[in-house]
Amino acid sequence: MDSYNRILDQKLVGIREEGRYRVFLEIARRAGAYPKAKGFKPDKNQDIVVWCSNDYLGMGQHAVVLDAMKEALETYGAGAGGTRNIAGSHCPVVALERELAELHEKDRALVMTSGYVANEATLSTLGRLLPDCVILSDASNHASMIHGIKSSGCPKLIFKHNDLDHLRSLLEELPKDQCKIVAFESVYSMDGDIAPISEICDLAHEFGALTYLDEVHAVGLYGPTGAGVAERVGCVEKVDIIQGTLAKAYGVVGGYIASSDSVVDAVRSFASGFIFTTTLPPAIAAGALASIQHLRGSDMERNALHRKVGLLRDALKAVGLPVMDGPSHIVPVVVGDARSCKLVSDYLLSQHGLYIQPINYPTVPRGTERLRITPTPCHSPEMTAHLIGSLLQTWENFDLPLRDIPDSSTVMRSEPHSQAHVE
Repeated sequence: MDSYNRILDQKLVGIREEGRYRVFLEIARRAGAYPKAKGFKPDKNQDIVVWCSNDYLGMGQHAVVLDAMKEALETYGAGAGGTRNIAGSHCPVVALERELAELHEKDRALVMTSGYVANEATLSTLGRLLPDCVILSDASNHASMIHGIKSSGCPKLIFKHNDLDHLRSLLEELPKDQCKIVAFESVYSMDGDIAPISEICDLAHEFGALTYLDEVHAVGLYGPTGAGVAERVGCVEKVDIIQGTLAKAYGVVGGYIASSDSVVDAVRSFASGFIFTTTLPPAIAAGALASIQHLRGSDMERNALHRKVGLLRDALKAVGLPVMDGPSHIVPVVVGDARSCKLVSDYLLSQHGLYIQPINYPTVPRGTERLRITPTPCHSPEMTAHLIGSLLQTWENFDLPLRDIPDSSTVMRSEPHSQAHVE
């Protein structure tokens, strides 16, 4: 055992020296006070404000979600009792699948334990089942999609990120009658850019390919009912398979796909990542169902989020901080070096009580290391002003470069307190 430990320890030394070693901050989220939390470190416990959570709308704290989970816990108990095939196909998860199918205007939906599992299980299964299949994958696709494609064993072609011309050139090289899947995302979580979904779908269908769209960073946040960017741009019917998560805007945990009867049944019947995994507990499924239903009928949270994002992005630009511009709710601020990024993150936490996790390679390319900021409807104007001032002081402390400051005397536009929930 010692010899194996030495080998592994040496590997860990390498990422420590590069400044890429991941440190998990233990936090205690405070129900009813999101985004406030308590941060626990060996030498210091402190009150913090979380600026990097994927709980984009604060639904993990919303009363409608908590009440549904409490009721389900009292009604059904804690666990699911088994896999879907053996005693685990409980009422809340079946109801959740019906809701998701309706949300995305598809025949059926299938709930899994995470978005990662949903991507890996679906792409690997379809790649194996479809004869002579080739999968065309966007260069910036998530690791779960890459893993699923690799596990399928079928050929993979990578097209340049959001590049329609390159995708067309790859499709033109394949026989028209060959099975093909074009796999891409709507919102790319590290840069915050958005795919031309309708155009990619049109191109894929021109060459007889299925379209597979990962909407994990978009469901709940975009479109009249929160069905994602495809709904917002009016092309849901062009997407053959939609994959989403219950762990971000919906505030709970789990992943899913929505598609035709045949696709969903095939994944249900052949995907080992689904077949051999215990079902989500009833309370989790009930909470997710309540969250989806609430956000289908309420755009208050979505509108508040996008207003906060615009205000924050403008404020960062106004003071010259190196924010990446983009059309989504994700606000990356570039540091450009792994060691510096970790130091900046640690300093913001220790000196200003702001928790923003550093994002380093391999999540993003080397030289583009960044702080990934995700404002929510629950961040107050005072919190935003504190963030801007703290970032400026931190940039000065580490002698990091600012952009040229635009001709503006106003760092923050005035904003009334959001009417969105903070519970």
